[in-house]
Amino acid sequence: MTISTTPLPLGPAPADWEPDLLIQPSRPWALTELRELWQYRELVYFLVVREINVRYRQTKLGWGWMVARPLLTMLMYGLVFGGVLKVATDGSPYPLFVMAGMVPWTYFYNAVTRSTTSLHDNVHVVSKVYFPRVVLPLAGTISGAVDMIASLLVFLGMMLVYRVMPGPQLLWLPVFFAASVVVALGAGLWLAGLALRFRDLTFALAFLLQLLLFATPVLYPLSQVPERYRFLYQLNPVTGIVVGTRWALLGVGDMHWAMFAVQMGIAAVILVTGAYVFQYMVRARLDTL
Repeated sequence: MTISTTPLPLGPAPADWEPDLLIQPSRPWALTELRELWQYRELVYFLVVREINVRYRQTKLGWGWMVARPLLTMLMYGLVFGGVLKVATDGSPYPLFVMAGMVPWTYFYNAVTRSTTSLHDNVHVVSKVYFPRVVLPLAGTISGAVDMIASLLVFLGMMLVYRVMPGPQLLWLPVFFAASVVVALGAGLWLAGLALRFRDLTFALAFLLQLLLFATPVLYPLSQVPERYRFLYQLNPVTGIVVGTRWALLGVGDMHWAMFAVQMGIAAVILVTGAYVFQYMVRARLDTL
């Protein structure tokens, strides 16, 4: 958004003269200005806090679901894939193996889901007040970080139970966490923008993400993927995050930094193009909400 005023008239200004304010939207193919986004940082904080509070409001466990959800998820997949199907784990206990993969995946799933529906969920605010619309998917992405931290704490507790100690590669964990935010925000911007044009996308999103779960080595190691398909798996940025997080936490799997750099390059392209698509679709379709 740009704001300009009419110039002062030549000579003495009339007594009743007042400058006219002209408010214009930003250019359709320009990224949201970081300066403007910084000015609305308090709004981002408010939306993140509201998102977290509303998520567990009127539930018996309340914030206890931050601990219960990852444990229940680990138990379900552990029984099916570890107990029944006997999936290989590269030498790690399967409950730890699957939870190390589910920590970044669950964050990605929740962040993308909230970002995609953020405009529709806040239409009563969007239609009345101006603020950078990218604030909404950004808040949806950031709010999931609290659940991710809670899942990591649960995971570290499980490591004590299994008497597995992390190695020095744990220092790389913040890198994979930051990469998770970039990938989730980029995908969320793309989908939030497209959801303005294709409303059915919000209904198909859970199914599409479920397909992506099985196309990402979350429940099984990348080493179990046939060699002829492994390169396609590695083009998926989420694969790099899951493999990297598991390597940082448990030291299992092979960490290929060159491929991870390629994956992060793809993630950066998704983020930049997603910002353009989101801004363009907001300008073109927001009034149809």
